[in-house]
Amino acid sequence: MSEAPKVFTLKQVLSSIKKTLEQRYSSTYWVKAEMHKLNLSKKGHCYPELLEKQDGRIVAEIRGMIWQTNFDRINKRFIQTVKEPLKDDMTLLLLVKITYSETFGLSLNIIDVDPNYSLGELQKERQETLKRLQKEGLINRNQQLGFPILPKRIAVISAESSKGLSDFIQVIENNSWGYQFFTMLFPALLQGDNASDSISAQLERIKRVKNHFDMVVIVRGGGGEVGLSCYNNYELCKNIASFPLPILTGIGHSTNLTVAEMVAFRNAITPTELGDFLIQAFHNFSVPVKDAVKRLKVSVSNITSEVKLHLTNESKLFRSAAKQMLAENKQIIHANVKGLENNFKFLLLNHKMMIRKNEQGVYRSARELLSNEQNELEKLQDALPSKTNTQLISEQHKINVLAQSIRLMDPINVLNRGYSITLLNGKTIGEKNTVKKGDKIQTKTATFSVESEVVKTENNNE
Repeated sequence: MSEAPKVFTLKQVLSSIKKTLEQRYSSTYWVKAEMHKLNLSKKGHCYPELLEKQDGRIVAEIRGMIWQTNFDRINKRFIQTVKEPLKDDMTLLLLVKITYSETFGLSLNIIDVDPNYSLGELQKERQETLKRLQKEGLINRNQQLGFPILPKRIAVISAESSKGLSDFIQVIENNSWGYQFFTMLFPALLQGDNASDSISAQLERIKRVKNHFDMVVIVRGGGGEVGLSCYNNYELCKNIASFPLPILTGIGHSTNLTVAEMVAFRNAITPTELGDFLIQAFHNFSVPVKDAVKRLKVSVSNITSEVKLHLTNESKLFRSAAKQMLAENKQIIHANVKGLENNFKFLLLNHKMMIRKNEQGVYRSARELLSNEQNELEKLQDALPSKTNTQLISEQHKINVLAQSIRLMDPINVLNRGYSITLLNGKTIGEKNTVKKGDKIQTKTATFSVESEVVKTENNNE
């Protein structure tokens, strides 16, 4: 008879696993992992989710743990070095101890974090991106574009709630010189793993309507090196460098420039500084224009005074010459008036004689014309009775022919030849007066009428 199997409690099994792990992993280890979520509790403890990804796919995952005392120390040193606190979606070098709890399972107790590793990873990506852009000849591509004289139409890439965006808009819209700007916001993520794709997508949108803008501005609030890591991304920096419009950046306080700032047309430490730059661009145009207006006013005033003086002198000379010419022309006109009077009298006498001659000629011609017309009228009167009679006989013959045709067209004559007429509601049947089954129709002949009911209809065309 076989022995009954030995049964262990769940706690015994888990306690055995814990003992084995504590014996096997008694040391601490440096582990590189992405802290997906920090999960800071109200008591100050953290329970971060630690991941490792390959080609965007999670290949390892474990729960972490940072006690409140360790977290305060780690976070303080991280802020001093990296210039920003620990937060989600950071790749970190962690000093950990492997722990196992019968109730909470396997986890990594995070004892320390190396902030210099985070800076080193950022610097490595920055150098690789710069090297690729340099090889492709894109480093200075955007900076070689022409800058508009008046940068009025601005496509802004930022987050709607960004403090940097608020500062930038405040500067350009509330300037004391009354310069007018048009801005259109293209919302995007400004930090984290998805920021580079989000900004690139908005650049692509702007490119499709590039003729509506003078430039693109990327603004956000301050942050440390880690928060700016997305601005070293190769694809984003390539899009900025090769963009067809000047791109200006104001992405926050940083001691080292990101690659995005280096390849942009111009970079500013803060959005406020970037707004001041645009205001200055208006100054660079408006100040010379105002100076030119002042100089123009002075020149116009001097020219006006000179012209006015010259006009006064010319007016005096013209007045004197006009008086002299008026006196001379007065004498000439007086002499011409006398000559015209004599010529008019002579012409008037000649025209009177010619009118009298024409009156006599017209009288004679009228009498001759009247006599000729009287003769023609008498001839027509003599011929009128015979021509009228001939015309009446001809027209009477035409009327007789038409009357005969009308009699032949009379329906009664058609019926006399053996035909009949079928009517519906007193009207002949046709396309506008069709019959259908059950209709009462009337058939007329020359001698009688017949009423019928339609039993069936057929279309002869079919």
